[in-house]
Amino acid sequence: MTGDWTWDETLFAGTAAHYARGRLPYAPGLAEALTEALGLDGTGRLLDVGCGPGTLALGLAHLFAEVVGVDPDDGMIAEARRAGVGERRVTWVRARAEELPPGLGAFTVATFGQSFHWMDRDLVAATVRRLLRPGGAVVHISDLKAEPRPTEGLPHPPVPYTAIAGLVRQYLGPVRRAGRGLLPQGTPAGESAVLARAGFTGPRRLVVPGGRPLERSADDVVAGVFSLSSSTPHLFGPDRDAFETDLRRLLGPGPFSERQPSTEAVIWRTETGR
Repeated sequence: MTGDWTWDETLFAGTAAHYARGRLPYAPGLAEALTEALGLDGTGRLLDVGCGPGTLALGLAHLFAEVVGVDPDDGMIAEARRAGVGERRVTWVRARAEELPPGLGAFTVATFGQSFHWMDRDLVAATVRRLLRPGGAVVHISDLKAEPRPTEGLPHPPVPYTAIAGLVRQYLGPVRRAGRGLLPQGTPAGESAVLARAGFTGPRRLVVPGGRPLERSADDVVAGVFSLSSSTPHLFGPDRDAFETDLRRLLGPGPFSERQPSTEAVIWRTETGR
């Protein structure tokens, strides 16, 4: 994917159980913004690629007649199935995006919720384009990067992210971990060039504002740390319990506050769309 790093099945091993509690939610109004931008009306089919525990697939299911969530991690698919009990519109498939099984059918929209950068992007972009109907859309959804999130006026102390990152480095070393490998340069950029090469047109960029204060318990913050690819529980090996003890000592009893990030949705079409 980048440099000498290649994907392996341990990238998010053990993180699925921590996702729902640890990850910050997408900004309210995301579904409404996509409905307006894409003309969604409860018909059509959604392919959520790298679906994780089903956050996007389940949050957008009411906008489609059918949803397929795909992820390579057993734990993520198990969590998605648990979260989606009773939601008959959604089917879960364990597979890498590079190895999508035949017979999935055609889709009107494909989403990547902060997942595209982990993939062989040229291969996946070309594959997904073939699965989209004419006028279909790829939507990359993520927290708005580099957005200032001021801590002034919050009801509780902010989450001490700098100190947490320092503690992780003490245990795992100074270079970012990712599965069995290292990512000294981080994940790749240049998404626009990848999608343009695959024949998509665009992009159209939407920003759904966040900013509301969120209350976070110490348990929430610990779950957030263990939900990250760079600090998955298995990376700590026999020091996992010691790390959590030190992390909880650093945090104290809580609670904490932080502002919800805004959500960015970047839309690319298989042909010129509105």
